Amino acid sequence: TNDIRNTVGNIPMEWYKDYPHIGYDLDGKKIFKPIRNKDELDEFLDKMENPDYWRTVQDKMTGADIRLSDEQVDLVHRLQEGKFGDVNFNEYEPAIDFFSNEVMIHPVTNRPQDKRSFIPSLIEKEKVGKLVHAIKMGWIKPRRPKETTPQYYDLWAKEDPNSILGRHKMHVPAPKLKLPGHEESYNPPPEYLMSEEERLAWEQQDPEDRKLSFLPQKFACLRAVPAYSRFIHERFERCLDLYLCPRQILSFFLLFFIQVNVNPEDLIPKLPKPKDLQPFPTTQSLVYRGHSSLVRSISTSPSGQWLVSGSDDCTVRFWEVSTARCLKTVEVGGAVKGVAWNPNPSICLVAISYDDTVVLLNPGLGDRLVSTATDQLISSYEEPEEVKEQPVQWTVAEGEGHEQGHRLILKHPKAVRQVTWHGKGDYLACVMPDNGSSLQVVIHQVSKRRTQNPFRKNKGLVQCVSFHPIRPYFFVATQRYVRVYNLIKQELTKKLMANCKWISSMATHPGGDNVICGSYDCRLAWFDLDLSTKPYKVLRHHKKALRSVAYHRHYPLFASGSDDGSVIVCHGMVYNDLLQNPLIVPVKVLKGHTITHDLGVLDVTFHPTQPWVFSSGADGTVRLFT
Repeated sequence: TNDIRNTVGNIPMEWYKDYPHIGYDLDGKKIFKPIRNKDELDEFLDKMENPDYWRTVQDKMTGADIRLSDEQVDLVHRLQEGKFGDVNFNEYEPAIDFFSNEVMIHPVTNRPQDKRSFIPSLIEKEKVGKLVHAIKMGWIKPRRPKETTPQYYDLWAKEDPNSILGRHKMHVPAPKLKLPGHEESYNPPPEYLMSEEERLAWEQQDPEDRKLSFLPQKFACLRAVPAYSRFIHERFERCLDLYLCPRQILSFFLLFFIQVNVNPEDLIPKLPKPKDLQPFPTTQSLVYRGHSSLVRSISTSPSGQWLVSGSDDCTVRFWEVSTARCLKTVEVGGAVKGVAWNPNPSICLVAISYDDTVVLLNPGLGDRLVSTATDQLISSYEEPEEVKEQPVQWTVAEGEGHEQGHRLILKHPKAVRQVTWHGKGDYLACVMPDNGSSLQVVIHQVSKRRTQNPFRKNKGLVQCVSFHPIRPYFFVATQRYVRVYNLIKQELTKKLMANCKWISSMATHPGGDNVICGSYDCRLAWFDLDLSTKPYKVLRHHKKALRSVAYHRHYPLFASGSDDGSVIVCHGMVYNDLLQNPLIVPVKVLKGHTITHDLGVLDVTFHPTQPWVFSSGADGTVRLFT
């Protein structure tokens, strides 16, 4: 091959960009650029078809394509890997010792030493003289020895005396602890020891109300005294008191200075007067007597003419609301845990739960046509060809039970605690609390006599359930949370945190966007579902555990019944304007039930049309407040 070598030297090749040649060879003739008429498509085809494409590079000096040999490719790979270019180069060869390590006897040079190497230097003498003169005149100060004593700074020394905190010194001497008295002794005088009655009274008092924080005890000798169980707790409390005290004072001063000119009445929230929020129940009108044990559950008919109550005396009683007359008593095989009247006015059915059984009963009250239509609806059921395995056994009542009104009997695998109907009246939900089981909630469809378990597994112990009044949502309350499920999409939509220890009851607002939960730790939590998963308001008006909560279907009222024997009625106005928060005002405390075995009001429910509230109690009565 002819040797084409460009002789232009180390210059930028862009200078030849607009010329047909790219430089000059050894003879001084022009080196013309190779013809490049390849477009991107040809380039791509060349890349695909040419096996040497990957090893072809363009020479910038001549513009020609050069195919790299195997040795050149290998060299490129070695350089990319950070190795030496020469294959045969050994980087770990032993180093050659250039200087010998043997000490020579004779010096390298034998020249005699200079005179200047042992005469004091005049230049240095002059410099030292200048420095001594500067130190004498005080121009150069010698370095001070370092002080080893630690230095402390006063943080508040430059405090502005006119600032809010400047006028008040923050130091508060720690309060001294009371010195131990005779009662702390391991062998106190007998008058300091508590009698059995005093000890019981001491145990029932709240810790902050007790005069002594411990029980005085008598031991034979100091060796027999055990370790004090509250020692670490009391030390911790003391430390908290000491280090949180300045914070308490600071917040007090800030509040004091910021709100000096505040009228105390402005701090109380402006609530409307209860008389402006009428109508609401205020007086006890009727008492429904007849049960001999505690009445756990009550429910009203959709028309508001009849009331059903279930009691631990194993009976269900039907009452006329306006006269308190017991029209019918049905005996069942166990203590009645829940009753629920079907909310559909065209069906006359009552669901009653006792032990592991739910009975659907036709009381035969009111409109005969509705009663017979209900019986026809139940008897017109045709069994499907394929019978599926169901967790609940459905049987049709016969004989004496049928005469009493029993229509369908549903045998469950466990004890049923609550029954509740869907607003349309065809679906019925039952709760069987059992911590380890996945079968805690079942939903029955009465028209098809079908039972389904909507949850593969339940998170926690289910307390109560409720259907959404409008949308296909299902509320499930466990001990601390309320989970909202979408029944159509079969998924969890929301998880509400009740901020209480143990939920006892739940009610859904007729509008569907608000839920109230009662709990055994005396709280009532109001949730605004659009606002947050935490309670919008927590009311602590009851002194003891809440047993039941209820909303009115039409009036802006809700009620809660508690073991303190009272029913508290509150005004709860929910506005159509989404930007306006609900208005919650307690309006009336209704009393009448006597507390029996530490239980007070066990269930509350509102009249479907009137602003009246019914309550059932442990004293075996049902009371109507109007």
